[in-house]
Amino acid sequence: MKLATWNINSVRLRQDLVLRFLKEQSPDVLCLQETKVVNELFPGDPFVQAGYVHQAIHGQKGYHGVAILSRLPFAKTASRQYCGKDDTRHISVTFEDGLELHNFYLPAGGDIPDPKKNEKFAHKLGFLREMESVFATRKGKKTARAILVGDLNIAPLEHDVWSHKQLLDVVSHTPVETELMGEVKAAFDWIDVTRSFIPENEKIYSWWSYRAQDWEASDRGRRLDHVWFSQGLHGAAAGHAILKEMRGWKQPSDHVPVVVEFDAS
Repeated sequence: MKLATWNINSVRLRQDLVLRFLKEQSPDVLCLQETKVVNELFPGDPFVQAGYVHQAIHGQKGYHGVAILSRLPFAKTASRQYCGKDDTRHISVTFEDGLELHNFYLPAGGDIPDPKKNEKFAHKLGFLREMESVFATRKGKKTARAILVGDLNIAPLEHDVWSHKQLLDVVSHTPVETELMGEVKAAFDWIDVTRSFIPENEKIYSWWSYRAQDWEASDRGRRLDHVWFSQGLHGAAAGHAILKEMRGWKQPSDHVPVVVEFDAS
């Protein structure tokens, strides 16, 4: 099975890029974040024509939004409201063989890393704490076959950012965020698939700011996009790629896809 996750930063604006990606990479399942469109206006038909007839969509006007496009049928779909907000940041599906897939778009958190001064940052921390609580209640089922993907808006490790020292007080790499993300990961004994392929002392990114005059030359990136496997899929991953070259496509998202191939049996 081939699975991809990608913050598309407006699926209608970048519909052709999605179709190009589907044609070139041919994943079985693509998880999108920041689709920025209500369900009724999601451009599902072109993806159906491309072979992705099974679609789980959870969106809103202009902001946030998640979707799962699949060649494989779903037995069940669900979404959860985190922090009491209906801001379309989560959707999950269960495939007919029982494999469970969660697609998340976590709050970015604004610019000020102080929950007392910045409501957006407080929301992000609250979201992480609720995620930890949700998965902790299921810890007895940690051997289940489950996958968590998405733009988690946190670069947790030293070499997930271009400069650990310079970004310690920058939202997405602050100690409080990375510690909470570690608690979410530990709550279900999740496996960080990217770092199972790429050593922790090697820099790797999935996001480069639009603000950079030359993103490729400066290469000041962050690893914000993640794929986690449950212990029930330990050893299942057979291939992994972060498609950096797609940041150079015309009118790109500031994120690039993370692709994982694995034995789903």
